[in-house]
Amino acid sequence: MELFADRESGSGQIEIRDLPQHFKWAEGPSHPDFAILLRLGPLPSYDVFSLRRSLRQHGIPVNNFADLRLSEEKNRQLTSYMSRFTMPLIREIYGAESNGMTRFEDVVGLFKDPDVKKALTRLKVMAEKLQISIDQIPKFLEDYGDIFMSLSYYSQCLDRVAPLMDGFLYSMQDMRKSMQVRNDRPLLAEMDKVGKTISGLISFLKRTFQDFSAMSEDMWRNLTAAKFEQVKAYIEETQFKVGSVLCGLTVKMNAWVVRFPNPHSGGPGAKAEFIMTDMRHGLAEITAIARG
Repeated sequence: MELFADRESGSGQIEIRDLPQHFKWAEGPSHPDFAILLRLGPLPSYDVFSLRRSLRQHGIPVNNFADLRLSEEKNRQLTSYMSRFTMPLIREIYGAESNGMTRFEDVVGLFKDPDVKKALTRLKVMAEKLQISIDQIPKFLEDYGDIFMSLSYYSQCLDRVAPLMDGFLYSMQDMRKSMQVRNDRPLLAEMDKVGKTISGLISFLKRTFQDFSAMSEDMWRNLTAAKFEQVKAYIEETQFKVGSVLCGLTVKMNAWVVRFPNPHSGGPGAKAEFIMTDMRHGLAEITAIARG
């Protein structure tokens, strides 16, 4: 557990098992928070989509599901990503009548039309297209919005971390020009290993998103509730891997950027030390999740 973090003083961390002694809890290991922390500690990702599944699996009650939803600000940031999945649905259901609708909220809003007859007609159209009953549409829309919002969120995370990973890989190439690095064979071997691992994780993420896109396009060619359930099941099954890999890489890349904010920050020695400690630590676990 991180107790403090500062650019000058670094990051202060403590093993979860040492918390009762460190904070001198009267209850000791019986403190109610301790059991929860022991279960939360090994989780590989804390994004809301991974947490929903992880908390349920660990028997940790979530009384307010709204706490595990993206904020309104994050939803606004993801509008352009979400439109990739909203527009095909709108076109599939409404065809030429879809002019002016771009957001997922527009689809939901159609069924709140003050003209009850018009709203009912739209519901019938969607129900027929999806081959479900009208009363199943709210659940379909909730699942549809949630599952593709998760893809939008992960896509944005990948877009943000990809340039940082490119910068890190470039820095390692630049380090090889240093005589100090060229003469350190163990360091060179470790740099090769770290570089290949990160490149492999990037490839895993890109392949997974390509699979998501291919499955989504196939679903929209003949949209039915049954096809959506197949895509939903696959995405939910893969969410944990994608979230965990993105979380691990984001933490590492952010730490690198904080320590070395530009290519001229720090010398080869400082960068080599960071790679041999912070950067390589945990990469094997992240790779195991991607392969699992």
